Order: sequence, then C-alpha cells, then structure tokens
Amino acid sequence: MILLVEDDELVRGVVRDTLEAEGWDVTVCKNGAAALAEVEGEGRYDLIITDYQLPSADEVELARAVRGLKHRRGTPIIMFSASHVEAHARAAGVNLFLRKPEDIGRLADSVSRHLGGG
Repeated sequence: MILLVEDDELVRGVVRDTLEAEGWDVTVCKNGAAALAEVEGEGRYDLIITDYQLPSADEVELARAVRGLKHRRGTPIIMFSASHVEAHARAAGVNLFLRKPEDIGRLADSVSRHLGGG
C-alpha cells in the first residue's frame, strides 16, 4: 500500500493512475494534516510519496513525524516536487527526491526499487 500526499488534483490523479496501472494500491491524502493522521494510525503503508508544499503541514513536518514513529521509521519516503529543496528534504528523512514534472517518467521505477521489485 502506498500513501500518496498531493494537494494538486491533476498531479494527484496522474500519479495515482500511474501507480495503480503498475498494480499498486494507493491511498490518497490531499493535505498534510490528513497525511499526519494516516501515518500516526495503524494502517499499513509500504511507501509514502509526498509533495513538498502541502496545506496544513509541510513535507518536512510529515517526514519528521514518519521518522519519529516506531512503526514507520523504515518506511521509504519519496518526495515529488517542483521546488528546489532536495537537500532540505533529505535532511528531514526523505529517501528519494524527484522533480516534477520532468521525473514523472521515473516514478514507477523508483517506487518499484523502493518496494523491492527492481
């Protein structure tokens, strides 16, 4: 199960459709507060994909929350953003930084690698 956190409806739909076409189950959160509630819960997530700029809580806050939870510490996080914040994202605990829109073609392969499929 993949948790996708993206506030832009178009991007969210494209990424969700891309991942589901590869056979992955995707849960979607439209803002940081909803994502924080999800990661604090007991739902199983094998991977988290998040945007950098989110309403209600930013990616850094989300990544730090994930890394601070015993049951989520090892969960890979991919940040997909148009912002030039890779160093900041990695410092917060993000495993992989992809740029949008140019890295959209790498997303499925990156997810597969992080989930042990490639």
